[in-house]
Amino acid sequence: MRAVIAMMKHETNTFSPVPTPIERFARSSPLPYEGDAAYKAFKGTGSGIGGFIDLAEDAGAEIVIPIAANAWPSGPVADGAFDYMAERIVNAVKAGCDALFLDLHGAMVTDSREDGEGSLISQIRAIAPDLPIAVALDMHTNMYPEIAEQVTSLAGYQTYPHIDLYETAQRAGRPVYAMMRGEAQPVVAWGNRPMLPHIMRQGSGDFPNKELQEMTRRMEAEGALSASLFTGFPHADISLAGLSAVVVTDGDRALAEKMRDELLDFAWGEREAFVYQIEPLEESIARAKQITDGPVVLLDHYDNASSGGTQDTTTVLKAILDAGLEDVAAFAICDPDAARQMAAAGIGAEVTLSLGGKVDMPAVNQPGEPITVTGRVKALTDGIYQNKGPASRGVTMDMGLSGVLDTGKVQICVISRQQEPNDTACFTSLGIDPEEKTFLMLKSRIHYRAGFGKLAKQVIECAGTGVCGSDYSQMDFKNVRRPIYPLDNINDPNP
Repeated sequence: MRAVIAMMKHETNTFSPVPTPIERFARSSPLPYEGDAAYKAFKGTGSGIGGFIDLAEDAGAEIVIPIAANAWPSGPVADGAFDYMAERIVNAVKAGCDALFLDLHGAMVTDSREDGEGSLISQIRAIAPDLPIAVALDMHTNMYPEIAEQVTSLAGYQTYPHIDLYETAQRAGRPVYAMMRGEAQPVVAWGNRPMLPHIMRQGSGDFPNKELQEMTRRMEAEGALSASLFTGFPHADISLAGLSAVVVTDGDRALAEKMRDELLDFAWGEREAFVYQIEPLEESIARAKQITDGPVVLLDHYDNASSGGTQDTTTVLKAILDAGLEDVAAFAICDPDAARQMAAAGIGAEVTLSLGGKVDMPAVNQPGEPITVTGRVKALTDGIYQNKGPASRGVTMDMGLSGVLDTGKVQICVISRQQEPNDTACFTSLGIDPEEKTFLMLKSRIHYRAGFGKLAKQVIECAGTGVCGSDYSQMDFKNVRRPIYPLDNINDPNP
């Protein structure tokens, strides 16, 4: 048996000014991993592609990996980058295989496509209409029929922070292997509701997504081959952005549809709970000034690299500096020029930098606003480290040239490639022990909980600036279907 396994992942923020060429999909190499390099990079990791590899090896399959590409969220993917990745996958299928296993995201938009993943699968179906295809997807998938109606099996993450990538791939892949053994006949039922849940209200430890994900696990325990509730990615101005559900059963379409509707009806009924209430930044910083016992997370949730943020906005960092907060470690400002200046000065040197704010954000009418900061260069690294887990355990991360600028009160991590702080290794790789700090400024939304949730004694959510905010009035939605909640005050789930 020959199994083609591929990864092509990107969550596209259509409001983000950060470009997405093919180089953005690489890690520690000029281009995305292929073949043996991909196998070595992901075998034994907690990634989705790692889960597919182990399933294939358990089945005694020959493994072909035409590409393993994953980019931090950003603006629309360049068509050339999409074609580069899709061509390798399609050619591997053309060369002959018994099954295809795709580790995708589900919210890829390209320069000319609203649904990148659906376009890929349509290309594959054009040459292999009967090929068994299993797809693992992110919880923030914006589901299109080209995905749901053309695959054999699919599954989405049941955790946010996403710590079940490996398990999700196995949930997606097992029904395909069962079908090839003649033990199952997967059928897929999918649907959506007109709602755009705020990301800050999508945590799987919070109501109502906690209850929804518990329902998916119960359904699988009761016989579904997989059940997935996709909260959707609202920062994509595309027609089908928003919440959806997919249930796969063994030949029982009626059961799949019943379970799908149970998920969708519960989500719609609790739609108000998916709306995030924003606290003004001044109030957040004032609360922080009263705290002396840490670590306390100061969450800069408007500029999250895992939602397409530039990671160079300075609003929250400036508020921290202006307030005189002490014993702070900030992760991170993505500013390659500043990192190079720090490296040129060397460890121990005092430097004055124009830090951050290099990227304008016209889609949300916000200019970049650099701040001038003076400090000592405390550390310099190549920015490469491995996640400890539980998020993407063992996967190599690449921040590019990185360093720490120490102002005396605030240690500012300066990096050259966007990297969300979802793992404590982002700090320890730069010589900072996060457990010893009173405050940790993190540019994140929910993923920080994977690495810092148990560490933090308190979390103060700080509304700064960026393309990842929860104020939908700052975003000019032109393409999303209307009416849709909460952009529109509607009570009909099928308007």
